[in-house]
Amino acid sequence: MTRFDFQPSLTDGLVTLRPLQAEDWASLHAVARDPAIWASHPARERWREPMFRRFFDDCLASGATLVIEDALNGEVLGSSRFDTERAGDGEIEIGWTFLSRSRWGGTTNAAVKRLMIGHALATFERVIFLIAASNSRSRRALEKIGGALLPRHFDASIDGQAIRHVIYGIDRASFANGPLQALPIV
Repeated sequence: MTRFDFQPSLTDGLVTLRPLQAEDWASLHAVARDPAIWASHPARERWREPMFRRFFDDCLASGATLVIEDALNGEVLGSSRFDTERAGDGEIEIGWTFLSRSRWGGTTNAAVKRLMIGHALATFERVIFLIAASNSRSRRALEKIGGALLPRHFDASIDGQAIRHVIYGIDRASFANGPLQALPIV
């Protein structure tokens, strides 16, 4: 397998993705401290500084997290991450994504996913997304960008509780012919 770059710098004119650095703490925490971002997430208290600090430190240690910025003004909008630990052969996971509520419902999530999926599918056959079964907002967002529900699940431990996660996938063919291709490139 070709060596995969877990922290590329990517841009499409709408968003810029770049490697997470320790210096990003204040700007990411400023976005993440909105309780509404986490309201439908299993880690509902992640907006609190100690919980977000653990999340941030884990993301930093992963060496696979990308900061999401507005490509026009550099505003930090959130972050997302690659991982292979829970993925099968020929797969990579994209997850741990959060976005400023000011960017919900628009093109930002689709732009981020198009960049990350395109980068990943140059090396892997399929990208997977693990989403808490009860997180209907995130499930709708995945379906909107062409994610297909796979016939498997994963039970993840979050804050000491086992949380059932469903798994969505996007492979090379569904990406090439899917809704993310209709997104304008600036």
